[in-house]
Formats: sequence, C-alpha cells, structure tokens
Amino acid sequence: MRPDMGAAPVFDEDFRARLEELIVWRRDVRRFRTDPLPAGAVERLLGLACLAPSVGLSEPWRFVLVESDDKRRLVAANFEDANAEALSSYSGERASLYASLKLEGIREAPVQLAAFAEPDPEKGRTVGRRTMPETVAYSVVAAMHTMWLAARAEGIGMGWVSILDPVRVARDLDVPPHWQFIGYFCIGYPLEEASSPELERVDWERRTDPATVVVRR
Repeated sequence: MRPDMGAAPVFDEDFRARLEELIVWRRDVRRFRTDPLPAGAVERLLGLACLAPSVGLSEPWRFVLVESDDKRRLVAANFEDANAEALSSYSGERASLYASLKLEGIREAPVQLAAFAEPDPEKGRTVGRRTMPETVAYSVVAAMHTMWLAARAEGIGMGWVSILDPVRVARDLDVPPHWQFIGYFCIGYPLEEASSPELERVDWERRTDPATVVVRR
C-alpha cells in the first residue's frame, strides 16, 4: 500500500441522501445580500475547487479575484453591452420576458471571481489531452462545479455570468493573452433559497426528464 493511502471513508445512506439534497438545492444565484463572507471562506472554497479532477493532473485552472471597484465596473459594462446584444436577438413576448430576467449579481455580490484555463500547461505532460485538448477547459469547469457545491454546503451562493465578451474580460482584467476565459462568478449569501431554477420558475425553460437524454448501445 502506498504511504498516502489510508482507510477510505464510508459514505453511508444518510450521507448519500444529504449529498442528493445538496445537489437539488444548488442554484445559479443572481440575487445576493451584500454582507461580506467570513475571513478565509473564499480561500477555503478555492482550495476545495483545486481538488477537482483535471486531465493528466494538469490543474490548468487560473483564478482572478476581482476586488477593485474599477475592474468590477468594467465587467458590469461588458455585461450590459453583451446583454443588450442578446436581447436584440429575441422578439415579442420572449423579448419582454428576457428583459425582465436578472442574469447577474455584479453590483451586489461581495466576492467576484474570474476563472480561466491555461490552454497548454506544462503540468500533466499532455497526458489525456493530445486528442482532446478541450479537456483542459473541462477541468476548470469541474473545479468550478466542485466549488459551487462546497459553497452551497456553507449556505453561500454562486452565480455564473456568461453573458460577456471573453476577449474584453481578459483585456480588462489584464491577464496573459493566451489564457482561456471560462466564466465570471458572483459569490455571496443569497437573498432567497429555492429547490428549482429561477428560469424554470419564470417559465423561461423547463428541466429535462433525465430518461430522455440517455441512449443505450
């Protein structure tokens, strides 16, 4: 046995039920309280994010904590422009409904984080990504989902803002030009809790029955 391989924990039925409950109650949060998070909370959650699976153990995630008001204003302006363009693609009742949606929490969320991928990291020595280089970006997404669940377990909400121009985000945040933008995340205590997505509650879309997306061969 390797020295670092101790006895594996046993996850009992009660734990599995609580895990399912956690997954059910995870939400894409857009409405935040402005209260700050406890000291060390973000660093702890990022530490858990870094335990996510990554292709070839490449750990390609790169995180930017966006703390200055100037940078947040730039991201907010980016969102406003991208959102206006998105709105123009709809018409009629669908346009009116889209215009009523709250799709970001940039002005309220106390913590804001941009996630990027290092597209060709030296770490991992290319294992697992020669034929599928996109698995580098997938690894960062896995890290963010890990963080999302860990945050929800502490009553902390996360919201993924994807209505942004990625080139503009990279420029405004002054990151290396080759980094791939994955997403902008607003983090804080939610104003409300719900077991169903807001987009479902406002009749924008409905969840799919899992049985309809499974194919057997």
